[in-house]
Amino acid sequence: MYLEHAQDVLGQWLAWRRVGEVALVVVTATEGGAVRQPGALMAVSADGGRCGYISGGCIDADVAHHARQALRMGRIERLRYGSGSPFMDLPLPCGGAIEVCVLPDAKADVLRACHDRLASRKTATLNLSETGDLRLGRPVVAGALSFQYTPRLRLRIAGRGADSLALARLAAASGIQTELQLRDSAEIQDAQRLGIDSITTLTVPSTLPDLGDDPWTAFLLAFHDIDWEERLLAQVLQGPAFYIGAVGSKTTHARRCERLRAAGIAESQIGRIHGPVGLVPSMREASALAISVLAEIIEAYQRKVRFPFASTALVLLAAGQSRRFAGDDKLLARLRGQRVIHHAGSALREHDLAARIAVVGPDQAGRAAELRAAGWTIAINTDLEQGLSTSLAAGIRQAGQWQNVDAALVLLADMPNVPDAHLFDLRRALTPERTAVMSMAGTVPMPPALFDRSVFDRLLGQEGDAGAGRIFQSLERTATVPILAEWALDIDTREDLARARAESDRLAETTQTGHSSYRDVF
Repeated sequence: MYLEHAQDVLGQWLAWRRVGEVALVVVTATEGGAVRQPGALMAVSADGGRCGYISGGCIDADVAHHARQALRMGRIERLRYGSGSPFMDLPLPCGGAIEVCVLPDAKADVLRACHDRLASRKTATLNLSETGDLRLGRPVVAGALSFQYTPRLRLRIAGRGADSLALARLAAASGIQTELQLRDSAEIQDAQRLGIDSITTLTVPSTLPDLGDDPWTAFLLAFHDIDWEERLLAQVLQGPAFYIGAVGSKTTHARRCERLRAAGIAESQIGRIHGPVGLVPSMREASALAISVLAEIIEAYQRKVRFPFASTALVLLAAGQSRRFAGDDKLLARLRGQRVIHHAGSALREHDLAARIAVVGPDQAGRAAELRAAGWTIAINTDLEQGLSTSLAAGIRQAGQWQNVDAALVLLADMPNVPDAHLFDLRRALTPERTAVMSMAGTVPMPPALFDRSVFDRLLGQEGDAGAGRIFQSLERTATVPILAEWALDIDTREDLARARAESDRLAETTQTGHSSYRDVF
């Protein structure tokens, strides 16, 4: 099995570091059709051992050569390959470019902490400064690159027969952490002979093993037994698994869904179940079905990691009336060289979203022009005088018109310091079994907030200025994400703006305000 996940590369780096010197190579930028993303890692030992890769094989050997030189010289190396590179004899067939940073003496405690977070099924953020200093987590220094690493894909299979065993064998051979839940002792022995280490014995449907799924877990049901199906699906739907699939034909799946409805399972939860499973329909052989199903699972995992906001509508509430701002428009005031509205309006600008919706009042043409030029769809709130809840309703109503929207991320235009990193934290916290996630400043829930589509109707029915907070407190299955005080700053008065201006230099040293440097990698 070829080691490529950050957890595996860092694990090998730590093992080599215990006995000698080892360099860490980090992909810092790519152009064109590069094989790896920024943040991809490779470890190179002093004796030439390599773990991980940064290309399709065209430059890895040369990078390893430079890494060993960096170890001998004790000097950080920054290399560029492809377009604009001094290494004319190493062109990239893709026509793009790859930039890497070679760290001959990376901090072992930082890399160990990063490895341990991934091993414990938590995300980890590595920050690489312009001087080559590595730090874990946030905040980060200005100009640093931030790389987000996610836990390895985990697959849990519950079932019986060849379908379960074939998928488990293929997944394990692909380096996927695989757990089998089986009934029959003979099949358990078959799985052990295939090299599957994690096997749980199922006894009776009424007594299932504890649910250990996390947001990086896929679940496949391969039973052809109604009692087991209903119990196992009801259980997995209570958890955060990003993919839930069940084998069977369209007719079988339709009947399965009817039974779940009769058992009181919500329609939004039933909709999480993939069926029939697989990218290729009607596979009759277990080995072919395994390939088809695993491809569908990997596609879902890639979509979750690389495009986490693809089905999210960003709703920017920008209709505030500036009553406390001494007669001027607070959102058109200047802060850090831009209008205040520009800062929140730049949120997630490098990422795919289902929609970008900005809510303004009928007499706020200046705001609308700024936002429309930045690519926002404008929704006019004609009921502005009735409170903030009407702006929230206008944005949510617009978001609900997109069929591919499954959540709405609500921001306030007068909060200029919220970094993309916090929005990513909110997105990760809204796992499938949850209905909403809000930021938490101390003990106070506040925007930005993320709402699942299942509660859109309840958001439309609020009144006054406390709509989102009130509905959040009334919902079940919610979560909060802490927000730093400086990120939670909102501008209502000229004094607020003066304070924001005075603190801007300090914020530049403690927060990553450049959205484009935040990257999700495996």
